[in-house]
Amino acid sequence: MGNFDMGYNWTQSQDHLLAASAHQAPGEITGLIANCLIAASQGCVDAYFDLGVAFSTGSHGAVCDLIEAHKWFNLAAVGGHDEAAQCRAEVSEEMTTREIAEAQRRARAWIATTARRAA
Repeated sequence: MGNFDMGYNWTQSQDHLLAASAHQAPGEITGLIANCLIAASQGCVDAYFDLGVAFSTGSHGAVCDLIEAHKWFNLAAVGGHDEAAQCRAEVSEEMTTREIAEAQRRARAWIATTARRAA
């Protein structure tokens, strides 16, 4: 799958991600992705969205993976992020029904895992 260019506006936090990771080699996972994963594990909706952006565009060291992008946009949308549902819809246009089902399964698994950790 190639890079997926979506028509959303970058927020200030994403501008910082871009500036900080401009010197990273392609495919090199950055501390920024790791930090987003940590924040996501704590339920940060903005981190979900940022991970969706990274996986949908293959940026910040993430490999372009529309299933993962859909999963993160879905989690952000459920959490109330304003742009996430639109981005999820745009990503899904490039996916098969089976890929969308897998993304939804992964989102449910993420919710179940983080709910168990919180309990």
